[in-house]
Amino acid sequence: MLLAPSASASAGQTWAPRPPAPPLRRRLLAARRGRVCVPRCAGAAPPPRPGATTHSPARSKCSPLLESALLLPGGNEPAADEWTAVPDIWRTAAEKYPDSVALVDPYHDPPSELTYKQLEQQILDFSHGLRAVGVAPDEKLALFADNSCRWLVADQGIMATGAINVVRGTKSSDDELFQIYNHSESIALVVDSPQFFNRLAESFISRINARFIVLLWGDKSSLNSKAVMDIPVYDYNDITVLGRENRNALCYSSEQGRQGVFEAITPEDVATLIYTSGTSGTPKGVMLTHRNLLHQINNMWEIVPAVPGDRFLSMLPPWHAYERSAEYFIFTHGAQQIYSSVKYLKADLQKYQPHYVFSVPLVYETLYSSIQRQISSSSRARKTVALALIKISLLYMEAKKIFEGTVLSNNPVKPSSISYMFNCLWARIVAALLWPLHNLAKMLFYKKIHSTVGISKAAISGGGSLPMHVDKFFEAIGIKVQNGYGLTETSPAVAARRPFCNVLGTVGHPIKHTEIKIVDIETDEVLPDGSKGIVKIKGLPVMKGYYKNPSAANNALDQEGWFNTGDIGWIAPHHATGPSRKCGGMLVLEGRAKDTIVLATGENVEPAELEEVASRNSLIDQIMVIGQDRRRLGAIVVPNNNEALAAAKRKSSVDGNNDEAKDTVMNLLYDELRTRMAGCSFQIGPILVVEEPFTIDNGLMTPTMKIRRDRVAAKYQSEIEALYK
Repeated sequence: MLLAPSASASAGQTWAPRPPAPPLRRRLLAARRGRVCVPRCAGAAPPPRPGATTHSPARSKCSPLLESALLLPGGNEPAADEWTAVPDIWRTAAEKYPDSVALVDPYHDPPSELTYKQLEQQILDFSHGLRAVGVAPDEKLALFADNSCRWLVADQGIMATGAINVVRGTKSSDDELFQIYNHSESIALVVDSPQFFNRLAESFISRINARFIVLLWGDKSSLNSKAVMDIPVYDYNDITVLGRENRNALCYSSEQGRQGVFEAITPEDVATLIYTSGTSGTPKGVMLTHRNLLHQINNMWEIVPAVPGDRFLSMLPPWHAYERSAEYFIFTHGAQQIYSSVKYLKADLQKYQPHYVFSVPLVYETLYSSIQRQISSSSRARKTVALALIKISLLYMEAKKIFEGTVLSNNPVKPSSISYMFNCLWARIVAALLWPLHNLAKMLFYKKIHSTVGISKAAISGGGSLPMHVDKFFEAIGIKVQNGYGLTETSPAVAARRPFCNVLGTVGHPIKHTEIKIVDIETDEVLPDGSKGIVKIKGLPVMKGYYKNPSAANNALDQEGWFNTGDIGWIAPHHATGPSRKCGGMLVLEGRAKDTIVLATGENVEPAELEEVASRNSLIDQIMVIGQDRRRLGAIVVPNNNEALAAAKRKSSVDGNNDEAKDTVMNLLYDELRTRMAGCSFQIGPILVVEEPFTIDNGLMTPTMKIRRDRVAAKYQSEIEALYK
């Protein structure tokens, strides 16, 4: 490798004695003037420039298929489709689809469009650039950035060195990023932009130990100079130029007969650390291996049968396991990814007309609401006709399910043949009568909706439960939405609805090499199909564990490798005949046994941590965080009446028994919660103040003094619904 002017680079060996390398600035200027060629190891590589020095850390690793020429002698070169590390996919993709456009990133400066060959070269340049500044295998690099083509290059470049990336987005709080950086023992920081860096400058950068910093977008001159006074800073071009020089030198050394000194990354090596969403406490770092992620890449095609040229719209945070696995998968099939965001989603759906979209339920709920608003704003006659035709389409779909065998049921008893024959006949008659009107609706209304939504093949929903009314609506108008299920700890997908058997209300069958069982919440005994219990998962996608947290890993994983999801669900019984004959083996989710709240954005919120912060306030006696509409967090609060009334009287002259006092207390609670939660990643919105405390006697607390969340929610169900309305 080329020796960069970094203190950490001195720990390596030189390939051959050469003069010391020139200063970084001169080398970068030379590269920008065109004096450095991009090596192609398949042909004759130009010799390194005078003064260029290669070095190797004590240990070096590489992705065995992507950089097979660098491996130690004696190893077998893998086949073209034999992947043992995630970055191997780029060699295969570059060979199959070299000149096809892999990605389009229109909203960054500069806008980018890369072919598969160009993308592979940039990943190689970035990985060699990191080696040049001294990154060694198994070291952690914090990648704190949002979705972009350079995020992908950085992510894969880090993995290709055998290092581990620790990922998070720019919307996380400074404290949370600081906890993640320190807990992961990261040695360097890769950041999104100067604006984001400057936000972190005082609260974050000054408190961490960073060997160097890499800026993905923007100009280094815009950085807070005080914060980087003693830390080497490279921009994206610096790293890739160093990488090209490094590759040049290594190729030249190889052609001169010197053998490689790199070990191969193995499937069991940790590829990434993804931290579960934290609030006030330290989030858990999920260790996902190359084998975990390759399982997703190798087995998603049965859910999304992508073909070369298919367009995918990308808008989720890239550190989210769902988005990452989906991105890796689509690139192995020659698809094209277009980077978008919530801000540009509506315009990009119409402009690019994507074949597929991977997203969370909130996006589909937003699309549904937008369509409903358009219908409501039309003329009275048009609105009446549209709503009537949508209702007819919904009835048509319900009738079809009966004779197609996709009526979801948890009844294990075989249905009566005579009853089914009668129902099936009646369903066919109803469907036949409704079919002409359903077709009319497609021509008059649904065709226009399709052109607006733009999704021509399928929308894949994950990261939370899709509301049934949204699911049914899109099915009725002919837009396929496939719901899937998984967790960060499972890489994430473990089950999904297939395009040929898209049964609403389920999350489909398990993915290959994945086992799912339902166990009793108390006894842990396996339950029969149709019975509700805790969902457990075993197989290739299950994580290696939680980083530096073996006790949490032992609680989640048993000795046989079964992962306790904390979700409540059941498996649809198998029936050879009847209205449910195609549903057998599908997983149905009905909530969470553990306290985690899953927002519509796919983010997991641990309410206990928020409650612990809020309960430090003297005005609050007890609090239970809720997420009724999955968009906003709320809370049920039992106030400390004495403290609350005293504070209310200090603020204004009120009588403890009048409505003015109650309003004043409510306002105080809102203000105190807002102040107390200011440093947390999630905020509490609407609150319900109740007078009756949660106790063991009234059944709202367990004998161990834990709030029975399901009972509290049931007791105040109507009030909670009114609160969110």
